[in-house]
Amino acid sequence: CVRQVSHLFFLYRRNYYGGNWASFSFSGLLSWIKENQQTTDTNDECEDWRKLILENEEAISLSKKDKTIQNVEDFCFGDQDSAEDVEEAGALPKLPVFGASGAEGVAQESEKECPSVESALPEAESRGPEKATGTEPANAVEGNDTEITSGNESSHSLALGESTLELGKTEAAPSEISAQEPKQITYSQIVREGRRFNIDLVSKLLYSRGLLIDLLIKSNVSRYAEFKNATRILAFREGKVEQVPCSRADVFNSRQLTMVEKRMLMKFLTFCLDYEQHPDEYQDYENSTFAQFLRTRKLTPSLQHFILHSIAMVSETDCSVLEGLQATKKFLQCLGRYGNTPFLFPLYGQGEIPQCFCRMCAVFGGIYCLRHSVRCLVVDKESGRCKAIVDHFGQRISANYFIVEDSYLSESVCTNVCYRQISRAVLITDQSVLNTDSEQQVSILTVPPVDLGKPAVCVIELCSSTMTCMKDTYLVHLTCPSTKTAREDLEPVVQKLFSLNTEKETENEELEKPRVLWAVYFNMRDSSGVEKNSYDGLPSNVYICSGPDSALGNDCAVRQAETIFQEMFPTEEFCPPPPNPEDIIYDEDEIAPEESGVSNSPETKAESSAEESSSGGSTAVKKEDNEE
Repeated sequence: CVRQVSHLFFLYRRNYYGGNWASFSFSGLLSWIKENQQTTDTNDECEDWRKLILENEEAISLSKKDKTIQNVEDFCFGDQDSAEDVEEAGALPKLPVFGASGAEGVAQESEKECPSVESALPEAESRGPEKATGTEPANAVEGNDTEITSGNESSHSLALGESTLELGKTEAAPSEISAQEPKQITYSQIVREGRRFNIDLVSKLLYSRGLLIDLLIKSNVSRYAEFKNATRILAFREGKVEQVPCSRADVFNSRQLTMVEKRMLMKFLTFCLDYEQHPDEYQDYENSTFAQFLRTRKLTPSLQHFILHSIAMVSETDCSVLEGLQATKKFLQCLGRYGNTPFLFPLYGQGEIPQCFCRMCAVFGGIYCLRHSVRCLVVDKESGRCKAIVDHFGQRISANYFIVEDSYLSESVCTNVCYRQISRAVLITDQSVLNTDSEQQVSILTVPPVDLGKPAVCVIELCSSTMTCMKDTYLVHLTCPSTKTAREDLEPVVQKLFSLNTEKETENEELEKPRVLWAVYFNMRDSSGVEKNSYDGLPSNVYICSGPDSALGNDCAVRQAETIFQEMFPTEEFCPPPPNPEDIIYDEDEIAPEESGVSNSPETKAESSAEESSSGGSTAVKKEDNEE
């Protein structure tokens, strides 16, 4: 899209990139919490923009407030030791301590001196074609805040075709670390080290042979990112957390399984790799669930649990046999490409991925405007096509195609839409859910449903070497499809795995479990399954993109992006390998102001600057080469 389109504009009403895919520093997250706990609608602008709508045009008003986040609750369980005089390392002012749902004080103070997220425009051109991995992300600012404190480090770079994918530094931890007691982390330390945190709104991992990894390599966007291999797959069974053997070597080195179980597991996994060649073994179970099918394979209960919840990672009640076999095969095919697990995690958080695409787009002329709200879509009554948008400056921006995040759509457009919800929790803890000789582990754990009819909960635990949390802490993400509020869905799982310092817990339980220092719960809209024809009255050249879905991987987002691109440009290749920026020769006619897609006539009251703005999501407007 970047190469074939002469002018590409991204308008964000928020002051950070990525929408609900973003990552925040700790102070930035507190500001985000405060913003989403406010219930009043913003109505700070007049309706003068309606005068710009001509007689043969009509306007489709857009939502003024992002309503994709609900039920935000935050709690501080750590030692609140006079944090009112503590400043975040870098430039934050005095921060008061807060308790349950008390982010407002901290957020107000931090907003006075700095924006909620320190996200500058991607410095793509300054990097040029050279390797940009390992650098500080836009929302972390100071480079000296991100060094890995280890004495023995190694770095790996994997060559993949004509591109490379960087694997992050791995810290060698002393063997006696498992015997040490966790350090006492106070709230003031979390505030002071707030810039070391990169906290994702959405929790995902990248399958090593998934669509996103293939796209990053093909488009050469991978040069802007660095990744760390997920080191272990965990299971929660009979009240205990244990490691799941995945590869052949892990299976035969495992002490959890008997020799008979090892043979059973290897036989079944071998069958899953080429199950299409043996349809007679599963076709009789087409009307059964995958869990029921596993019981017919003479597998022990522990093996059934491992396969269902930690390898296939599917629902016990809703997943068909074919879906379970496909999920198991996908897991196995991704093993060994970059490590002993199928998953990669981007250093500095999932929010780095959209920023990497921003950097590549900026190299080829993409224009990004933060804090730039859009009031309406302007539709031509005769053709039924959208011809322009009106922003909060009262400026008309004309284009041929418009891509709108669904959070911009008003209730009048979404009358027939039924959204799903995702329950999310983010915890800062003082130790891992499963301590080993190395404390630098990236773990994924699926907790089976507490009650029948409820979804399983996916838990991703990140260590400090992922650059998402401070030293001696862990960042834990919990995700599941919503049935109630996020806290009601996820708190029972949190109480099983962690200590909340409640009176009900005994001293022995508290010593065994990691301690939660801080937590936030929230519900996020999942619009990934909504078809475009479900929205009322949208023009044919307006395309809707959803926010994150509840799946572990990113395949849904990649497919959606490719589908939208192919509808706009059916003869073009999606995200082709880009040329080197220095090899591009720009035609002066292509960059002339009258061809820019922005109308500067008195009738449209255009303004030259899009840098100033007020008020969250993004809207992209595109003007194709040689049209009109």
